[in-house]
Amino acid sequence: MSAPASASPADSDLVRAARGLPVSRTPVWFMRQAGRSLPEYRELRAGTKMLDACQDPDLITEITLQPVRRHGVDAAIFFSDIVLPLVVAGVDIEIKPGVGPVVANPVRSVADVDTLPDLEPERLAFLETAVRRLVAELGATPLIGFAGAPFTLATYLIEGGPSKEHARTKAFMYAEPEAWSRLLQKLSVSSSTFLRTQVDAGASAVQLFDSWAGVLSAADYAERVLPHSRAVFDGLGDRDVPRIHFGVGTGELLPLIGDAGADVVGVDWRLPLDEAARRVGPGRSLQGNLDPAVLLADRETVDREVRRVVEQGKAARGHIFNLGHGVLPDTDPGVLTHVVELVHELTVSSACPTTPGE
Repeated sequence: MSAPASASPADSDLVRAARGLPVSRTPVWFMRQAGRSLPEYRELRAGTKMLDACQDPDLITEITLQPVRRHGVDAAIFFSDIVLPLVVAGVDIEIKPGVGPVVANPVRSVADVDTLPDLEPERLAFLETAVRRLVAELGATPLIGFAGAPFTLATYLIEGGPSKEHARTKAFMYAEPEAWSRLLQKLSVSSSTFLRTQVDAGASAVQLFDSWAGVLSAADYAERVLPHSRAVFDGLGDRDVPRIHFGVGTGELLPLIGDAGADVVGVDWRLPLDEAARRVGPGRSLQGNLDPAVLLADRETVDREVRRVVEQGKAARGHIFNLGHGVLPDTDPGVLTHVVELVHELTVSSACPTTPGE
């Protein structure tokens, strides 16, 4: 479907860029490429609740493949939802249209933390089935495994749903440090189990989404969150897959996000990639960071901004082109296809050739 220069996902441009190795062209994929903007996705999902779709191997497989077929992206991202491990474990959560995940019984006390159900690996048979099917269908195109980071999962549990201020979450973090640590430890095990299942079934890379980490100071992140995100990656053991770590509004946290165990640091649209590369340092690749709203502009603007991101990405050890957050629902799918083609066109001639023995 994609990755024409490689014979296997392990030697794809995405995996090579993540490791800082030479590539045939800059790899491209889009967060939330599986769904949202695609009419074929909306048709397939009609009448099926999001969390039901995320547990149906047939739907997972088809939805994950749709953008790969349509856009020619260099990777598939496993179709899932950030709260799915909680749901599978037994937490009562509903995704309400126009709102997002809503938790029936939010975590508001130490006792609530201690009664949260654990995610049992045997509940993830559907996940393993879907990944194996996808790997068989994708051939040389890598599949990226998906999971939410402990802090972001904690925000949903404590707030009871989406939040702008995350005030309850931070208040709990400050007031109940021991319970907070137990909560994030429990969630790190859940996230790690979710990722490990995908890798063991054949995923070629993983991305840990810490969507709301940007609400924290660097000091609070380093002390109260980073150790638990690191535990997620550590839970993968010696499984040899690149680890991507992404959060929104995390410009001040980028070095710490890398320190959590990432091979690739995802960057949102707020910070130029050359500055992000300076902050992260030479030992990690970058992913990003076109503003998703740019895709709603005219073609000249889109092309100019894509060229800027490609140019600034050259400052990094390796660069995976992506958006600075997820695809917006009103995005024209044709624009996404154009961006893939443009990035490939801009980078194929200037890409470093593969050196012998690599």
